[in-house]
Amino acid sequence: MNIVVLVKQVPDSGGSRSLDPADNTVARSGADNVINEMDEYAIEEALTVKEAQGGEVTVLSVGPDSATDAIRKALSMGADKAVHVVDDAIHGSDALQTSAVLAAALQRLEYDLILCGAEATDSQMSVMPALLSERLGIPQLSGARKLTVEGGTAKVERQTDGGYWALEASLPAIVSTWDTINEPRYPSFKGIMAAKKKPVETLSLADLGVDPSTVGLAGATSQVVDFAGRPAKGEGVKVTDEGDGAEKFVGFLAEQKFV
Repeated sequence: MNIVVLVKQVPDSGGSRSLDPADNTVARSGADNVINEMDEYAIEEALTVKEAQGGEVTVLSVGPDSATDAIRKALSMGADKAVHVVDDAIHGSDALQTSAVLAAALQRLEYDLILCGAEATDSQMSVMPALLSERLGIPQLSGARKLTVEGGTAKVERQTDGGYWALEASLPAIVSTWDTINEPRYPSFKGIMAAKKKPVETLSLADLGVDPSTVGLAGATSQVVDFAGRPAKGEGVKVTDEGDGAEKFVGFLAEQKFV
């Protein structure tokens, strides 16, 4: 069983995040960049499948040089090797462009199953599985809270607000996972040391045969035109109940366009 896990480095959602005024993209240089939290669940699920059925887990990441830290964490958890696509021309790419780069890299790899987190905490778009499914011509099973791989079939319970849907697809397939699917393991000291010796292949757009003019901020299908910080919290409004408190309260909500 050859499993590929997509991993992204993102600014820590628990810290301060901002946009770079130079080009209105996510400011990463001064941020505390970490592995996307949802991807850790995908890594754990890949390792669980490998331990049950054998095979190999490959980590694939598209990002700047600093993304190596996220890759190393995945390797220290137990992944066998990694592929890192690095190219300055990728900066500012939207999801559509990034999916083209990922698809080109995946076409160089052997895989039975592709796993990824249900969303990235810096964008929360949840579109990558569908985009890759279309580009690669394979089925997608998204939002899994449970995954079972039997023979040539992947079965999932897709998490919904009111329960779950039972879905299945023939392999190869791409599956995205929620944080309800498992509990990611902590890298052991042995795993951290072993990760330093595991192979990481670095590829450029030229290596993938991707035209640099088709990616990047200039060709993105969406862009941030302007942004501003959250306004300071204003003073509260005190409503004195003189028998008409409810009316005043509803009036305030209507004035603020809450109702």
